[in-house]
Amino acid sequence: MANFRPDDFHGIHAILYALFDAHEKLDRAAMRKQVEICLATGVHGMAALGLATEVAKLTEAERRTIMDWTAQDTAGKVPLAFAIFGSSVAEQVSQVRHAESVGADWVILQPPPVGSYGASEYIKFFGRVAEATDLPVAIQNAPAFFGRGLTSDEIRELVTLHPNIRLIKGEGPVTDIAGLIERTEGRIPVFNGRGGLELIDNFRVGCRGMILAPDCIDLAVRAYNAFRTGDEAAAETQYAKMLPAAVFVMQGIENLICYGKRLFGARAGIPIHDRTPAMRPSDAGLAMVARFAAHLGRLPG
Repeated sequence: MANFRPDDFHGIHAILYALFDAHEKLDRAAMRKQVEICLATGVHGMAALGLATEVAKLTEAERRTIMDWTAQDTAGKVPLAFAIFGSSVAEQVSQVRHAESVGADWVILQPPPVGSYGASEYIKFFGRVAEATDLPVAIQNAPAFFGRGLTSDEIRELVTLHPNIRLIKGEGPVTDIAGLIERTEGRIPVFNGRGGLELIDNFRVGCRGMILAPDCIDLAVRAYNAFRTGDEAAAETQYAKMLPAAVFVMQGIENLICYGKRLFGARAGIPIHDRTPAMRPSDAGLAMVARFAAHLGRLPG
């Protein structure tokens, strides 16, 4: 039974990095510490198995393991979501079943990572997976990252056909998010990502929250909390402090995994190891990570 419902979902949710040891195995202690740090910052939700979690590099067993660990470590303190990765309806439904079993509060469906099809095929795909669960379902619509996605009108059709699809996880400019909110008449909560770029303006256009990797998540939480109390000046101050680092790491998903993860590691005191294949950091990039980490300071916890 889920602990939270969609009306409870708001604010800054952390999407976890996959943290590996020197042998490229998932590092249990580091993953636990990551969750503890995120909770200490005051995040409003926890998530895993998205692009920042390098989900495509994980085996099905490892994806289930991360679900197990994250559920144990979050312990029902905040809403918990898992992105669902899989090339077929059956594979995604299997992952959804495991998410249900560990107590997830919602799931975020990614488009299948094979082929390129018309909108009607993706609508059917998402609909069949959504109909297989009683959990609230979100769709991750990130055409810039996946190379496939739905328009605002197509999303409107999808959520009309399948009422169990209760949220949208976007990855786009605030102008696109505003258009999506307008076309769906504000009926479906929208979360954005993109490393927190345009953070405050996302809130201004009605975005319910942001799902962000944890390298700058403490500042994002403070910005959101200030905005929510009506102190936009304080919110802008926190956003301005994180913005240069967010621009640096959000040059693409591989850049985020390479440098965003290292920025988190530097601020958290966690050694970072890559799983091959991976983008390798340059000396200039590492110097920038060090400067941003010194400027931002240690993460809570």
